[in-house]
Amino acid sequence: MTAGRDRVSTDCSIHFVASNSDAAQAPLAKMQARYGQCEAEDADVIVALGGDGFMLRTLHRLLPVNLPIYGMKIGNVGFLMNLYREDDLLERLSAANCVELNPLRMNALTEGGNESTALAINEVALLRQMNQAAHIRILVNGSVKVEELICDGVLVATAAGSTAYNLSVQGSILPLGTEAVSLTPISPFRPRRWKGAVLPSSARIRFEILENYKRPVSATADAHEVRNVVAVDVFEDREVTLKLMFDPEHSLADRILDEQFL
Repeated sequence: MTAGRDRVSTDCSIHFVASNSDAAQAPLAKMQARYGQCEAEDADVIVALGGDGFMLRTLHRLLPVNLPIYGMKIGNVGFLMNLYREDDLLERLSAANCVELNPLRMNALTEGGNESTALAINEVALLRQMNQAAHIRILVNGSVKVEELICDGVLVATAAGSTAYNLSVQGSILPLGTEAVSLTPISPFRPRRWKGAVLPSSARIRFEILENYKRPVSATADAHEVRNVVAVDVFEDREVTLKLMFDPEHSLADRILDEQFL
């Protein structure tokens, strides 16, 4: 995960996308009329209008075009977004700083023998599917660290995602650029004293589901869910790079830092 400049000139070509809400569709039409609209394959930058959920969907959907994405907040939550303003967009894009993120990759094996893989920008979370608590063994780099975690679930969060679901379950906030991930239990019953761990982003984490037929567990990578898993491997995929752009006075690193003092 790095922060720097991804050069975008003041005469750049823009591909605008927006959430389906009425609140976002009207600004989309205004922006397209004022700054033009080109196909994503021919653009220099993607401008996304919406909230954090829409930004995550846009990052996943437009991953193949490998372009920086500049978000503008139109919605309830905009941690990954810049302030919406119609004026001076080209100048803002030219001055913006670019943050490069490596997502987590989830490889999940189901009780039926199916394998599924997905990327997560925020977190990979394992959750109990029924009223029975999950029993999960946790391995890090092939070594058992928690023999049996009895819990509602457990998650692995990136630094960018550490202030989302991870924070709500008392996980550690990770400053941007720390090269770490947060491993956090969700409503743990045993061992009661274990509050989670901060691991290097190079760590390979494996979850093994114990008594999976009696205590089924699902795994999600952001919004992609796989049910009835028996084993899940999670690691940072350094072959995939996502680019987010932020106004200099509205940096992602500062917002993550500020969350620790709220």
